[in-house]
Amino acid sequence: MGKFDEAIGRMFNRVFVCRNCKTKIKTDKMRILKKEIICKKCGSDQFRPIKKSK
Repeated sequence: MGKFDEAIGRMFNRVFVCRNCKTKIKTDKMRILKKEIICKKCGSDQFRPIKKSK
């Protein structure tokens, strides 16, 4: 089975991971940069983009 661009976009675009508790959240990059989003689990505002698997 091949990889579809639509499926890769759904899995990896706009998905960020909390640096403290590793919870995934789907939101816009600008909201992450402005620190408008906080983690629902631990309350942190530090996120990183999700890593694409090989």
